[in-house]
Amino acid sequence: MVPILLVLLLALVLFGAGFAVKILWWIALAVLILWLLGFVARGTTAGGGRGRWYRW
Repeated sequence: MVPILLVLLLALVLFGAGFAVKILWWIALAVLILWLLGFVARGTTAGGGRGRWYRW
């Protein structure tokens, strides 16, 4: 009985980890798209140059 429970627990943990990794990939893709859009949509400074779109 204990080995069966351990196998089921391991399967549950691996499924949960796989789901979390898949969600993290989608979040990373969304951040990458926003980052690339920031380079395209950044404004100009008063001196005519291109300004940074981030604050750090």
